[in-house]
Amino acid sequence: MRIALIRHLRPDIAVGTCYGRLDVAVAPDADASSVLFGLSGFRPARLHSSPARRCRMLAELITPALACAAEFHDALQELDFGAWEGKMWDDVPIDALDLWADNPLAFSAPGGETGASLLSRTQAFAQALLEAGEDAVVVSHGGPLKIIRSVLMGETVDLFAPTQAMGEIVWIDAQTA
Repeated sequence: MRIALIRHLRPDIAVGTCYGRLDVAVAPDADASSVLFGLSGFRPARLHSSPARRCRMLAELITPALACAAEFHDALQELDFGAWEGKMWDDVPIDALDLWADNPLAFSAPGGETGASLLSRTQAFAQALLEAGEDAVVVSHGGPLKIIRSVLMGETVDLFAPTQAMGEIVWIDAQTA
């Protein structure tokens, strides 16, 4: 089973802004040609995507080349940062960021989601991919993609591990369940 994990293209938002569930469009000058080139010849059974605009746009752009329809899943959404959404990271109180760093599984920004919630829904999605046993494309965000990659590779999940670059394809050859 071969899985292509693709992070959305660069969003149309200022660098340094907190955006998880904030539904941001893709930057007007973002280019998907390298994604299309990287997928050439791949014929997945399914394409799964986050419903966020920045993912949906890319999913809908590449589905004709893949000859499959896009399926949108809430489980693939980014972490909900609640009251932090749309704020500059520099404006988030450092003591709150320290609390998050100390316990990312239990902490949530005011009105947001815990790391445990992100982990639970994303691990369940990755497990379903394994059980389906089909070649697939997943278009999502940095947080969910690193969790899915870890699950598919049988590795321990690190919520603070680096994320793949925007527009990057990470290929996973996974053993089916």
